[in-house]
Amino acid sequence: MPNVITRPGWYLPEKLATPESVYRNRRRFLKELSIIGTASLFTSTHAAESTAKGYPYPRNTTFAGKDLRITDEEYATGYNNFYEFTTSKTRVKRLTDRFVISPWDLEIAGLVDKPLKTTVDELVASMPLEERVYRFRCVEAWSMIVPWTGFPLSKLIEKVSPKSEAKFIKFTTFHRPEQAPGFAELKNYPWPYTEGLRMDEAMNPLTLVTTGMYGKPLPKQNGAPLRIVVPWKYGYKSIKSVVKIEFVAEQPKTLWESLAPDEYPFESNVNPKVDHPRWSQKTERIIDTGNRINTQMFNGYGEYVAKLYPNS
Repeated sequence: MPNVITRPGWYLPEKLATPESVYRNRRRFLKELSIIGTASLFTSTHAAESTAKGYPYPRNTTFAGKDLRITDEEYATGYNNFYEFTTSKTRVKRLTDRFVISPWDLEIAGLVDKPLKTTVDELVASMPLEERVYRFRCVEAWSMIVPWTGFPLSKLIEKVSPKSEAKFIKFTTFHRPEQAPGFAELKNYPWPYTEGLRMDEAMNPLTLVTTGMYGKPLPKQNGAPLRIVVPWKYGYKSIKSVVKIEFVAEQPKTLWESLAPDEYPFESNVNPKVDHPRWSQKTERIIDTGNRINTQMFNGYGEYVAKLYPNS
């Protein structure tokens, strides 16, 4: 009888893994970013103000195979959308030097029985951290594979005991124009950046409160000291540098939906059948190889989330 191997939905075949030659050839990319020789700057962006205690944390193998090769760290930490600093993806990393991430206060409020004001360090100390390797798909049709460190958002939700009226969660990021030049460049944006999820989306085991990546605390340009990662949705739903989590009864307004609702709707699930008004979503470009691959429905996480969207 043949040995039939059934692959889970999160499995990534070897052909999609970053080739070793590309993984090791970092100088070309660093030259493109004009940061060759700036090793000290690279170090400073890795949450130097936060403790690295405990990193790296154990990997949860439910979500990634042991043989998985991930996106080159230099690419994942050097190519970022973070409009609070700049609209140039390759300049974000160089513009975070004044961004203070410790201490970092976090407020959890709204329709909860146990509202909470804490710091990220205190919260992290109370939660069991783990590493998870997730696909990350930007709405701009590029992608990467990242080892995130964090804990399920559901653990935090349970901690604050939401009221039955709470149907959505609203996330708000920082607003410090003196530390981030993008606020002045984009004066007409409805700052601060806000995002939201339905309660059932927030409670899904894939939704991660993220404090690190690549076995270290989050770099500033990737959303330090705390961000949300929702791997089946386009990347802008994974809000960075969160300062407030609010439980609400009505669907909250989000920054991108407020700016362009036809292009960036609230749900924003990865869907190759629904094109962006200005480009196709059928394929995506892997950032460290340049190869194009077919985009998967729900970014490959359908077995975990499709039931949330019966009409998709």
